[in-house]
Amino acid sequence: MGTIIGLLSFSLSLFSSVAASASPQSIGSDISIVTHNDLYGNATVRRAAAVALSTPTSYAAAASRCAVLGTVLWSRESNNQDLGFLRYLDHSKTTDEVGTYWIEGNSTLHCRAITTEGGLKTYPCSTQLPALCSNTATDAVRHISVTTNNATIIGYRDKQSFRFLGLRYATIPARFEHSVYLQPLVNATALQYGPTCLQSSCTTSCSEDCLSLNIWTPYLPNGKVTPRKKKAVMVWIHGGGFASGAGSDTTFDGSALASRGDVVAVTINYRLGTLGFLALENTVLTGNYGLQDQNTALDWLHAHIEDFGGDKNRVTLYGQSAGAASVRALLASPKAQEKVSGAIMMSTPQGLGYADTFARYLTVAVATERTKAIANETGCSTQGDLVACLRTIDPLQFVTRGKTVATFPVVDGTFLPTSSLPLGPSAPKLRVSVLLGNMRDDGSPFTSYPTSPNISAVLSAQGFPASAILSSSAFPIPSNPNSTLAIFNLTSRIATDAMFRCLGQSTAYTAAKNNVFKKVYAYEFDRAYQIAEWSPNPPACEAPVTPGHPFGDPDAPFYKCHSGELYSVFGTTVSQGRTPRDQDDIPFSQYIVDTWSAFARTGNPVPDARFLKARGFTNTSRYVREAGPWNEVSETKSPVRVLDTVVRNSAWREAEQCNVLGQGLEYYNTA
Repeated sequence: MGTIIGLLSFSLSLFSSVAASASPQSIGSDISIVTHNDLYGNATVRRAAAVALSTPTSYAAAASRCAVLGTVLWSRESNNQDLGFLRYLDHSKTTDEVGTYWIEGNSTLHCRAITTEGGLKTYPCSTQLPALCSNTATDAVRHISVTTNNATIIGYRDKQSFRFLGLRYATIPARFEHSVYLQPLVNATALQYGPTCLQSSCTTSCSEDCLSLNIWTPYLPNGKVTPRKKKAVMVWIHGGGFASGAGSDTTFDGSALASRGDVVAVTINYRLGTLGFLALENTVLTGNYGLQDQNTALDWLHAHIEDFGGDKNRVTLYGQSAGAASVRALLASPKAQEKVSGAIMMSTPQGLGYADTFARYLTVAVATERTKAIANETGCSTQGDLVACLRTIDPLQFVTRGKTVATFPVVDGTFLPTSSLPLGPSAPKLRVSVLLGNMRDDGSPFTSYPTSPNISAVLSAQGFPASAILSSSAFPIPSNPNSTLAIFNLTSRIATDAMFRCLGQSTAYTAAKNNVFKKVYAYEFDRAYQIAEWSPNPPACEAPVTPGHPFGDPDAPFYKCHSGELYSVFGTTVSQGRTPRDQDDIPFSQYIVDTWSAFARTGNPVPDARFLKARGFTNTSRYVREAGPWNEVSETKSPVRVLDTVVRNSAWREAEQCNVLGQGLEYYNTA
């Protein structure tokens, strides 16, 4: 089904060399990519990397296995940099035994091996040892295959991870119907991203038939493995106001999380805008199609992710903005909440104005009013069968700029039975650990520079309670000779509190108070590097350029805006072409990648000291040591972890201001 723009179809094509591609089964061993990814990209001095084959064999058999991968045994001479990355090979063992691996170098009787401590040894060549292969090969022989439920899927490896892109996880029987789980094709390739879901910025790569996911993994098992070897799974749900975005956005490339965090990273596409959220009362159009796509992706992952090295019992959802709202909705849904063990909600819109409908779900009756406007604009309101018309018109009519778009979850009675995530005393208890927070100035992009000096009028026009704000002393107008900037500073602060911070803090506080989740941790980012693709109100969100900081001074005053944490979370600052602004940008990103992945692995955002030592992650070890404990929300009077180059703990932020806005800590406990 579905109209496809510029593409004949969206299906994973057959690949002629499926049978010839290397796989854990053809090699006879689990396969791991081992490296020290310091996030500096091509500027790194840590260039050593290897492919580890865990099943012991003779030296000759090890060399043959490397050849199947299109490479050779790893050479100590050509990788004479820091060998600390090898220590991690011992981390998952239950003993203190130092591992030994075959590497390049042999004579008539003896062959060479290396210990995980970097020591060289020789053994009789018939000795049974695991092996290290060089992680080099031409593109044509980097292909790697995974078998899952009798399907063979071709991906490829790079220095950091194994990649499987554009995996189709569901079909859409008809427009405005629920997606249906799709078994992988018997022989398929996963070498490039699938098409983006239709949206207003569409190019020829967009399609209605867009439900695909992408996997990055550092480890591929040879059949069934012990739970200790399985990797935690992190499933990213992109933001974009439920109207734009894609799992193929390279800002969200999962290779850094996979290689550095030792997790399986996943990104997904889901239906957007009217195609994903249109609802019409007294019809079969019940809405929430995009959310149910996300749930179908979870079903696919539960069925197949262990064949990619993941642990289906350790799945953490994480998302930002509308992606965080999606995570919240999935936790509210009885159809999805039991499928995850962790949730990270980054800058969830909730509260006043634009943020209102992301966490407070409308009834289908209220949503129908927007659907009527869509029907009028598309000409379907004059047709005898409104539903049939909406299902058959050109889908581009739903994404034309300037037209009405459906972009919010609704209470449909099945997927979302309540108007918000239950958090009160009678809320069901979920076996999920939660990490949530916001950017210091999340609201800055969602308020505009004022065109009037009348503060009351400016506040009212933006949906803020002007009388309550101006009659209190909680929101003084910042002193600034530029009156326009002074008012913008005020509205930016209010927007952050009213649309992100206050109800985010109430969520954490109330959930912890009522034991809704297994654990709750809270944070706030005080450091930001705004993504290049989205920077409203320029140059407010950009670090100011100075003679000493030609790419911006992150320590100078500027707004730490919505989306300013994304490069740090994914470790993609350098890969996205952004230059580190100072000596702290990359170490800070290392710390954040390690923090987010630690939460996925253990349910605790503080990385384990043994893990950090085994990886050689000295920068993060310093951050953790200097920051001190990060307590659960229920255990401390300083529940907010402030994430900056100097990490610290804080009391609830802007508590007085939140009370003035009617969004105090008890908001969700009494709602």
